[in-house]
Amino acid sequence: MRNGYRAALAGVAVLGLSLLPGTAEATPSSGVTATILSQHTVGGKDFILREITIAPGGSTGWHHHDGTLFALVKSGTLTHDEADCQVDGVYHAGATFIEPSGADHVHIGRNLGTTPMVLDVLYIDPAGSPLSEDEPNPGCSFQ
Repeated sequence: MRNGYRAALAGVAVLGLSLLPGTAEATPSSGVTATILSQHTVGGKDFILREITIAPGGSTGWHHHDGTLFALVKSGTLTHDEADCQVDGVYHAGATFIEPSGADHVHIGRNLGTTPMVLDVLYIDPAGSPLSEDEPNPGCSFQ
């Protein structure tokens, strides 16, 4: 009887787990390489200068930042999309833009061109924060 009880309990546990809603998974970056050029902490803030390269067809994956970013496109073109699946910017070489902080600013950067896109980014984050926080695809047909 004990084995029957254990089997029944295991079956209930498996059934219960299968009825739980799935956890949304973060979208990974694709074709992205990055190098930190400089990093300093002053007054509780991390100032990190980073060069990011996105290969043709690559993307950053969906994410947000805990701090503010200031970016300069060195070469190529970056297509920037918000969580409403709308392009909010197409930035060519020489363009600058700012990304605000917070989980209400989920976005993705994509290289839809045929050459690598190179971006220099200054992150101003709370000290010890990650450079970005992964987010699931908000329902857009691209990633």
